[in-house]
Amino acid sequence: MKSISYWKVLLFAFVLFGISGVSVSAAFWDMNEHPMIHDPSIIKEGDTWWVFGTGEEDRNGIRVLYSQDGRNWNEAPVIFPEPLGWWKNYVPNHTTAQWAPDIHYFNGRYWLYYSVSSFGSNQSLIGLLSTDSIASGNWRDDGLVLHTTTSDNYNAIDGDLVIDEYGNPWLAFGSYWSGIKLTRIDANTMKPTGPIHSIAARPNHPEGSIEAANITYRDGYYYMFVSFDKCCSGLDSNYKVMVGRSTNITGPYVDKLGQPMMNGGGTLLDSGNDKWIGPGHSDIYNNNIFVRHAYDADSNGLPRLLINDLYWDSQGWPTY
Repeated sequence: MKSISYWKVLLFAFVLFGISGVSVSAAFWDMNEHPMIHDPSIIKEGDTWWVFGTGEEDRNGIRVLYSQDGRNWNEAPVIFPEPLGWWKNYVPNHTTAQWAPDIHYFNGRYWLYYSVSSFGSNQSLIGLLSTDSIASGNWRDDGLVLHTTTSDNYNAIDGDLVIDEYGNPWLAFGSYWSGIKLTRIDANTMKPTGPIHSIAARPNHPEGSIEAANITYRDGYYYMFVSFDKCCSGLDSNYKVMVGRSTNITGPYVDKLGQPMMNGGGTLLDSGNDKWIGPGHSDIYNNNIFVRHAYDADSNGLPRLLINDLYWDSQGWPTY
């Protein structure tokens, strides 16, 4: 009986406090209220978590949330309360809101890629901001990164900064059309400096619905997370997060069954549940945090922020 009691106490201590430096926390980040957000990207600066997301349809700007504990979230002023004048040179009929920001820290600065477009069009652009302190709110306009027109067979939105195993920056991007693209980025300008590679597509899908690539490197593999199917339709959304991997950043990427992602392959990671409908546009932070939006069935389909701790199975595939 003494032995059983001892192990009960030890197990309780492990669960409550952790042992040997192991951090014990809930896989699903519980929040007092899951804030509204679309297309979230997350980062931590000092003791503060920051989430950037697509702006609201009825006003300008990229939305910004912040939290000290990951549970209670506050809203910071939007970025771009007024549109930048040069956007019209490339996307004359762009929407009020800017889309799909991606935040990363690299070479001593925080880099924020964002998209300017309109629904159903590939006349789009990816722009760039940077700062040495997110908390300062002082963003530098670094201008155009790349753009597409209606004559292109791909779409310049959903930019994702990727740092390869050698410390070199790349940019993944693309939505629908011919799928996900990847290009090398100059470490000084943070702009493209090389050919565009095709790395994922859904050629047999009637709409080619693949977008929101996020690539991370871990233990010899590049893991590409993408979103399949329909976003932005509330409770009618059927968005889902798929994943594949490659030993080379430029591919080929394959799923667990070896199916090429250029041919529509992908292993399902998250398709939601009765509460959280159509999860997607995910972001992986530090290889141990998985963030995305989903539509809240208890709030008539409002888009909400979801965060989970991310784990990796014995075969090296992500799980949560």
